[in-house]
Amino acid sequence: MKKQSIETSVGIFFLIGLICVGYLTIKLGKMEFISDNSYVVKAKFKSVSGLKPGSQVEMAGVKIGSIDSVSLDKDDRALVNIKINKGIVLTDDVIASIKTSGLIGDRYISISPGGSEIILKSGDTITETESAIDIEELISKYVFGKV
Repeated sequence: MKKQSIETSVGIFFLIGLICVGYLTIKLGKMEFISDNSYVVKAKFKSVSGLKPGSQVEMAGVKIGSIDSVSLDKDDRALVNIKINKGIVLTDDVIASIKTSGLIGDRYISISPGGSEIILKSGDTITETESAIDIEELISKYVFGKV
């Protein structure tokens, strides 16, 4: 009887451990199965070279979301779906710019706030965008005298 009690308590302890590992895996992997605390807005850019899904979206240096997906639309422009945290309000005149962290670091989207009173809802599109500066193109123009 005592051996069966010890085996039962070890089994329960093992099961609780597995549940904790599963929970931490989902939370640290930033998977959101249970609740989605974000909404999606779209932005169209001429070029998104170096921008990847999962990259940060910042406003005033604070992370407010992440890149959900990057694709090509029917007008041969890059269409970026941006997941914005709930509680962050974007107006229809915000400016989305692709920036680089450091000289050759990762690309991210920086959003400059606007002054309009019209609020973007899930599925709306940011109309004002600025593509990334291509350093290689600038250097080649300088080297070959086209500046």
